[in-house]
Amino acid sequence: MQQQREASTVTSTLTNAASDLRPVNASHQESQGISLPELTAAELERYDRQIGPGVLSVEGQQRLKASTALITRVGGMGGPAALMLTMSGVGRVIIAHGGELISPDLNRQVLGSERVLGKPRAADFGAYLRTKNQFVEVEAIGHEPDDAEAAELAARCDIILACPPTFEERLRLNRAAVYAGIPFIDAAQWGMTGTLIVVKPGETACLECLYPEPPPFEELFPVVGAISSATGSLAALEAIKILSGTGDPLWGKMLTYDGYRGNFTTVQLQRRDSCACCSSL
Repeated sequence: MQQQREASTVTSTLTNAASDLRPVNASHQESQGISLPELTAAELERYDRQIGPGVLSVEGQQRLKASTALITRVGGMGGPAALMLTMSGVGRVIIAHGGELISPDLNRQVLGSERVLGKPRAADFGAYLRTKNQFVEVEAIGHEPDDAEAAELAARCDIILACPPTFEERLRLNRAAVYAGIPFIDAAQWGMTGTLIVVKPGETACLECLYPEPPPFEELFPVVGAISSATGSLAALEAIKILSGTGDPLWGKMLTYDGYRGNFTTVQLQRRDSCACCSSL
């Protein structure tokens, strides 16, 4: 069977097939002089469908294995994002989410279940992710990081995916990523609309360039679960591209999908000279 090929044969074949795929983003590990980890035969079998022309190279998959991603929170958008990063083979996935699961969460939070209603969700969400990929280390944090913890987490990550509902949290994670010099992906949703912003610190606009102050926030906003999953999956795809050095990430752009009308739009964002977060970079 195809999945039972020897590791050496798989590596040779897939490396040649994907020879035209060149990394476009140096990983955090590479910048620190850390060599890329080898992929076992079992890992090559697991990721067989995502290695090849038009997707990842073997080196790209190794880059994923060498990477650490922080996703917070892991509800409607962060849950699908964490799930896709875990299944894709990111070596270490850190999730953070406080509070107990409530019934209205279950229209969109794919990591949840009725069994967890009324219970803290982080540990259960982490346990579920671990069942999806034995090759990935999952760390679950049962609260939202404050400024100090966000900075500490950013220092040991290669990318942050921010999926919380409040602007205070989103801006906090943006600052942590910018100060650590790591890529930042902001995901947001409302109704049937989802947006992504992809930040490359020091080169593109950051979230605070757009929102110098947290705007008014509607806590119990309406949302359809399908847009949550779509937005979270697109955020994960951007993270996979960045971490693996594949394709063209949406650096400095805002992607909006209006699911109600079925329209995609992409806008190039401009840095703000007076931004308190990134103007000095």
